[in-house]
Amino acid sequence: MPTITISGAPGSGTTTVAKLLKEKLGIKHVYAGEIFRKEAVKRGMSLREFGKYCEKNPEIDRKLDEFQKEILEKGNVILEGRLSGWIAYSNRIPALKVYLWADEETRVKRIMKREGGKYEEKKREMIEREMSEIERYKKLYGIDIRDTSFYDLIIDTSSKTPEEIAEIILSKVVK
Repeated sequence: MPTITISGAPGSGTTTVAKLLKEKLGIKHVYAGEIFRKEAVKRGMSLREFGKYCEKNPEIDRKLDEFQKEILEKGNVILEGRLSGWIAYSNRIPALKVYLWADEETRVKRIMKREGGKYEEKKREMIEREMSEIERYKKLYGIDIRDTSFYDLIIDTSSKTPEEIAEIILSKVVK
């Protein structure tokens, strides 16, 4: 059975597509972002506050990333997370590494649909979150998470349905 990583910026469609793949392939889906969100709630912080907190407390990211590595090593999983593809790549773990991308306006509108709120507010929050992640991962691992050179498949999701995206990925899965 396949091991697939799904990465992408907020609002690019990673969760929706990962859930579709889980249904179609019948394998486990692990969402690293959910674990991160639960940690924020546990500490009584918003996602933005927790991201800033993690900038000064790198052990949180390291622990989550080690957990992702362990999941990937077991295989037969869809691992969704900002660094999941990089973790597979840097540890030479065999996986189909997928990166989903969408233009800024599309991503903001998707986030608004999911969370509510006003366009400018959600755009600002999204950009702040992305900048925080860029800074954290540069400091922590010396990488630029905008580097997509090691992915096996890069899909612009701006004008595709989740079903179309899932079909593109499934066509690349070696069963």
